[in-house]
Amino acid sequence: MIGTLIGAIVAGLIIGALGRLLVPGKQDISILMTIVIGIIASLVATAILGGIFGYENANGGVRWWFWIVGAVLAAIGIAIFGRTSRRT
Repeated sequence: MIGTLIGAIVAGLIIGALGRLLVPGKQDISILMTIVIGIIASLVATAILGGIFGYENANGGVRWWFWIVGAVLAAIGIAIFGRTSRRT
């Protein structure tokens, strides 16, 4: 249980950071919100790709599509959050 939570936070941090790298320019978003968006993007990517391709990994390697789709979804989430939370 604790390992799963820590794994989700680490995956969210990595996917959120990759998402920030994909969005051009400076983002006015905290690291905590980056992690939250990364975790949500990771869960959505896992749900979508797991539903399509299944959750088993026969080769025992890294499922790169889950990470790539998660990073793209995080970039979209960060861009949307950045546009909606701007102060004028």
